Amino acid sequence: MTENTATDEKIKNVRMAEELSSRYLSYAMSTIVARSLPDVRDGLKPVHRRLLYAMRQLHLDPKSSFKKCARVVGDVIGKYHPHGDSAVYGAMVRLAQDFSVRYPLVDGQGNFGNIDGDGAAAMRYTEARLTEFAIAMMEGLNENAVDFMDTYDGEESEPVVMPSMVPNLLCNGSTGIAVGMATNIPPHNLSEVCDALLYMIEKPDCEIEPLVRRLKGPDFPTGGVIVDSFSTILNNYIQGKGYFRIRAKWMTEDLGHGQYQIVVTEIPYGVVKSKLIERIAVLLNEKKVPMLNDVRDESAQDVRIVLEPKNRTVDANMLMEHLFRQTELEVRFSMNMNVLDSDGVPRVMSIKEVLHEFLQHRVQVLQRRVQYRLDKINARLEILSGYLIAYLNLDEIIRIIREEDEPKQVMMQKFNLTENQAEAILNMKLRSLRKLEEAEIRHEYADLEAEKEQLDTLLADEGKRWEAIAGEIKLIKEKFGKKTALGRRRTEFSEVTEDIEVPVEIFVEKEPITVILSQKGWIRCMKGHINLTDEFKFKDDDALQLAIHAQTTDKIVLFDTSGKFFNISGSDIPSGRGFGQPLRLMIDLGNNDNICAMFPFEAKASYVIASTDGKGFVVDENHLMAQTRNGRKIMNLADGETASFCKKITGDMVAIVGENRKLLIFPVEEIPTMARGRGVTLQKYKDGRLSDIQIFKKEEGFIFEKNTATKTETDLLTWLGHRGQVGKLVPFGFLKTNKFFKE
Repeated sequence: MTENTATDEKIKNVRMAEELSSRYLSYAMSTIVARSLPDVRDGLKPVHRRLLYAMRQLHLDPKSSFKKCARVVGDVIGKYHPHGDSAVYGAMVRLAQDFSVRYPLVDGQGNFGNIDGDGAAAMRYTEARLTEFAIAMMEGLNENAVDFMDTYDGEESEPVVMPSMVPNLLCNGSTGIAVGMATNIPPHNLSEVCDALLYMIEKPDCEIEPLVRRLKGPDFPTGGVIVDSFSTILNNYIQGKGYFRIRAKWMTEDLGHGQYQIVVTEIPYGVVKSKLIERIAVLLNEKKVPMLNDVRDESAQDVRIVLEPKNRTVDANMLMEHLFRQTELEVRFSMNMNVLDSDGVPRVMSIKEVLHEFLQHRVQVLQRRVQYRLDKINARLEILSGYLIAYLNLDEIIRIIREEDEPKQVMMQKFNLTENQAEAILNMKLRSLRKLEEAEIRHEYADLEAEKEQLDTLLADEGKRWEAIAGEIKLIKEKFGKKTALGRRRTEFSEVTEDIEVPVEIFVEKEPITVILSQKGWIRCMKGHINLTDEFKFKDDDALQLAIHAQTTDKIVLFDTSGKFFNISGSDIPSGRGFGQPLRLMIDLGNNDNICAMFPFEAKASYVIASTDGKGFVVDENHLMAQTRNGRKIMNLADGETASFCKKITGDMVAIVGENRKLLIFPVEEIPTMARGRGVTLQKYKDGRLSDIQIFKKEEGFIFEKNTATKTETDLLTWLGHRGQVGKLVPFGFLKTNKFFKE
């Protein structure tokens, strides 16, 4: 066989798509199982499990001295976890941070970072050892409680899962991003998790609601306040995913003379304090929190952020409500209980499934530890029974040892001993032959027989196994429960049924502005109320379309020729000496549509809107506000018809003039109020269209421009009629443009 032939036989023809799919799936599963998702039984990812096991192997228990973190990291990456040292050290640091982990697994000495976002010192400077909580997770490792597997190089072995006497997954939570899936589990209070476990042992077929009432909800290491309703929390745990709203905890401090300051003592989980304060300071500099005067960080070991209100009249609740909306003083924690089940399959579990998996794991650990102890007892009983046979036949045993060439075989044959018994007799020391030793052996034998009987009963009786597990859970609850400083609940609950209505004035400092819209659709504002008759500067081939006086806190309402209303905030309108920005960047205005009216929103105001065909109706304030930049369609139009007027109702009469120079005056009350539609006929035209509208009070008369002067006409009889009529010719001197005033 030639070399080329041998090479050709090693080449396989495969489909590229299938091979890529197969290899990517293998990579994805490797990432999911070996890196990103925690095991539901012990709540650990492989890197955390290997860290704890390596520290245990180094005998870094809570009562021992600290060792350099570099030593631990070196053992982990050298024996168990062949990855980068920075990644392993980062995982170790997080397990030691009491603001990141609810029940720290590593007791750190040195700089392990802080809540301000500062990183830990290099591993050569820091030291660590295990905590009591971590020791409880590994209790039983030497008693065959779990399976072991070979390490990556086959030279060592490591546990597949920890025995985990404590429900670590729920107590400390977990977060991770895999390929195509992620997990994000919040931490909980151990006492409350134990209460739920004990209830589930008592009633295995219980519903989820009583479990959640005992579990209550997340308990974050940084405290804070959860402001969700119980129904929301319950639904999250039923689905295994959802959101929790967490707010900072705050209080007011009386400074005397009516003055006060707000002090934030706890911030939401995962929020970096320094960035939070920086965000508040940015809002303060941009004048977006006009009710706030200053922010200071007076934190030491605890969190203390001081917020100084503008004056004593500022409502603290209103100010905080605004800050909750604008900063990370309120965050949403996205829960996704996506974990590896006992078979290593990733799936999203409900809270009941998570608790059930943990209890089943504890049953298996209990059975394996009991069986391990039974095997040890049986082995010891075998040896002790051999010792007793030796004491009963001591002289013969001595003779055999002294005279026989193969004493072991002779003893086994003559006294019916096992090999282990014969070996133990041969290894006995002479001092063990005294009478006292025989009595101690008989006493030990009796004690072991009694213990064996209890363990056999435990293995045979399921009820007793559950009693034993419940006892273990109660011991853990006592050790790490709410009576301890570590175990007290930190996160509070405060159900918020409705959001507080926050006036716009809180968001923006109230200042007068003049809003200018050009014919080309460019919008800008200028500070102060400038005379609207002034000549404003525009780009070439552009001119003034509309100009109004408003406040930065106003909502500006725009009405376009397609019959839509749009809204923009006064504070969002660009200011300065430039030409502004295209209005179409702020609202979705149609290509062939133009703005025909612009005014600040007023509560309880009504408007007459009309089209070029003389159709119209009254619309009130409730229908002027659009929820999106697409606007709100109010007026329906026929082909060739456009919306052209939106006039605020400031009187009881309407004066309407058409292109045919016919003027009609009638009461406003004749125009119906509608939410949407084409409207009714305001003035009838044979030829021409609607030209202008004016709303006025009957006793004051209508106003029009005549020979550069303004004239008021109070004698209305000539033009007075009803809606839908043609009207009479306009008064002498009326503008030839058929408008009440020059544009």
